[in-house]
Amino acid sequence: MTQDIISVIREDMSAFSKRQRMIALYITEHYDKAAYMTAARLSREVGVSESTVVRFAAELGYDGYQQFQSALQEFTRTQLTSVQRMEIAKHRIDTENILQSVLESDILNIQKTLQSNCSSDFDKAVLALSGAKSVYVMGIRSASSLALFAGFYLNIMFEHVHIVRMTSASDIFEQIWHVQEGDVFLGITFPRYSTNTVKAANYAKKRGATVISLTDSPHSPLARSSTHCLIARSDMASFVDSIVAPLSVLNALLVAVSAQKREEVSSTLGQLESVWEEYDVYEKHGDSYE
Repeated sequence: MTQDIISVIREDMSAFSKRQRMIALYITEHYDKAAYMTAARLSREVGVSESTVVRFAAELGYDGYQQFQSALQEFTRTQLTSVQRMEIAKHRIDTENILQSVLESDILNIQKTLQSNCSSDFDKAVLALSGAKSVYVMGIRSASSLALFAGFYLNIMFEHVHIVRMTSASDIFEQIWHVQEGDVFLGITFPRYSTNTVKAANYAKKRGATVISLTDSPHSPLARSSTHCLIARSDMASFVDSIVAPLSVLNALLVAVSAQKREEVSSTLGQLESVWEEYDVYEKHGDSYE
């Protein structure tokens, strides 16, 4: 479906039966809650049978309720405010054991990420990045930590690495002004997607650069601007974004690129070790302090 699921439901409203309209109205008004309900729970909330809910999903063209629910969750992730996310968290997290709930959620995100990614896309992204003249990395707001992580290691592997930071909307384009063919722009964003990251990716693409996106879905606005798309699930446990799976994908990307540039990286690290030793960058084994 090219339209989002809520638009489809609203357009089809007149064709639904009376009970299907009840489901449709509830979902359009409470999509943030409905997206995480089982068919049984949704049927109780609306006051219809569970079979009616399942048939409603089929009426919209989905193979089953689970596929319908996934589409609704996909839409919901891009729409929720922080307040709505906090409200949902009350029903999704075991408040008596938050540590276990969050860790289990992150494990599930990594499992879903492993299932979602295409190895050929990953391999193409590795080759493009390995041969880049200059690398631009951009991730703002909660994605800024991912951009800094990537930038730190890419700076060891490449001579020209630019971490694009945002102080105003206009200065982004001043930082990527020289991006051109042969360069790589690595953009990182997750719901709610950063408009400025998407705009910067579009600019880099127009300039002829290869755009690699790290985002949560092939339907993400950043994915639509990219040459190669890496998918990482970031389903939230609360208003706090989960960056565990994105960090894992970045880790894999950096490891793969370093393998492609093994000799250069080994040489650089050898020189850096001497610098780190000379300037006491790292603690030495056996050092003691009074």
